[in-house]
Amino acid sequence: MNKQYISDERLKNLCNNLRDASVIAPQLYEKFHVKRGLRRSDGTGVIAGITNICNVHGYVMNEGERESIEGDLVYRGYRISDLVASVEAEDRFGFEETVYLLLFGDLPTAAELQEFTDKLALYRPLPDNFVVDMILKAPSNNIMNKLARSVLALYSYDERCEEKTLENELRTAISLVAKLPVIMTFAYQVKRSHYDNKSMIMHPLRPEENTAQTILSLLRADRQYTKEEAQLLDILLMLHAEHGGGNNSTFTCRVMTSSGTDAYAAYSAAIGSLKGPRHGGANLKVMEMLEDFKTNVKHWENEGEVADHMRKILRKEANDHSGLIYGMGHAVYTLSDPREKILKRKALALAEGKEIEAEFRLLDTIERLTPEIFHAEKGSDKVVCANVDMYSGLVYKMLRLPMDLYTPMFAISRIAGWSAHRMEELLTGNRIIRPAYKAIAKPRTYAPISERG
Repeated sequence: MNKQYISDERLKNLCNNLRDASVIAPQLYEKFHVKRGLRRSDGTGVIAGITNICNVHGYVMNEGERESIEGDLVYRGYRISDLVASVEAEDRFGFEETVYLLLFGDLPTAAELQEFTDKLALYRPLPDNFVVDMILKAPSNNIMNKLARSVLALYSYDERCEEKTLENELRTAISLVAKLPVIMTFAYQVKRSHYDNKSMIMHPLRPEENTAQTILSLLRADRQYTKEEAQLLDILLMLHAEHGGGNNSTFTCRVMTSSGTDAYAAYSAAIGSLKGPRHGGANLKVMEMLEDFKTNVKHWENEGEVADHMRKILRKEANDHSGLIYGMGHAVYTLSDPREKILKRKALALAEGKEIEAEFRLLDTIERLTPEIFHAEKGSDKVVCANVDMYSGLVYKMLRLPMDLYTPMFAISRIAGWSAHRMEELLTGNRIIRPAYKAIAKPRTYAPISERG
């Protein structure tokens, strides 16, 4: 059967019409005092809600002016730097404890943590035939899309999918925290086979393994990993677990929740948001940018050569022509991102003395040079610091995780924060989130179809 597609010329004309009808003049945002991106002109966010879950602290307002400070990230009153330092000092894992803290508001006792970890292991297996019907039969070249689709599909396997009790919401959240790492690794194995013509290996689950261990165990053909590798991945999960109600994916989850929709729809939408390169996809963009530097800068240790290429990127002459130095800048943090400081320290410890140390040093040079070059090229006095994405991709690389999983790993961790925020919205929101848009279209007279030119 022949299909009639839109011709290239007609499609171009339609796109021109679409562009003319859709572009809003930038000056209108100032005229009508509209906060683009729900952000004020000084970069501070419009307050859209109240939360008891997390505080992302990167500046203070001093007599009406934004004053830069060292960044801080606080989960339920506990600084992330203290949480990480504690599990490092005690030589143990911390992600499951972090999930417990975010959901229930307090740190667990040893007995409570063991019980919670055991419950996650019980919820980790996927429903019967799920892998065949939802993953094997419909391979995806992008694991984030497969995660979102799979979460929606789990709705069909849940007899209580529309039950809105808090008990059922908690059961669903714990189930997804447990299952997402399995879905991610199985989807990646299918992707390897279908798109990359490589072997597909699916191991059975080991109930005794925690989240970080499960991910490494399922990904590696020989199932072998060191304690240090698992603990490093565990810290990455802790750092990405939550970041306040205003980040794009969490706000998406809260907006969806406010409409009264089911948990699976809300979490799936959050995954779709996180996929974007301006959000969770930024760690992948950093690694792509790093490859561009490695290709186009002959001497990585020469700061002049690195700076020259950075200027080309900012002028949209190099890399992806976006004009962005990925891994630099943040909506809230100004002088520093506490997650980046922890990850940079861990990355350096892992890279020192190895071949990959040169790549770490290159990223470090980019981080150090960006503020000065950014100000010179853009004429801006905005304070710019590195964010967590600057080194997370490099750490994943050192852990031998495939690039296909850099952003999905973010989702595996952030489901903890999404769950906590959904619960908070369900319990205290009680109103659909519906901001206003200023309409600027002028009245027009309807013309019969026979009179249209």
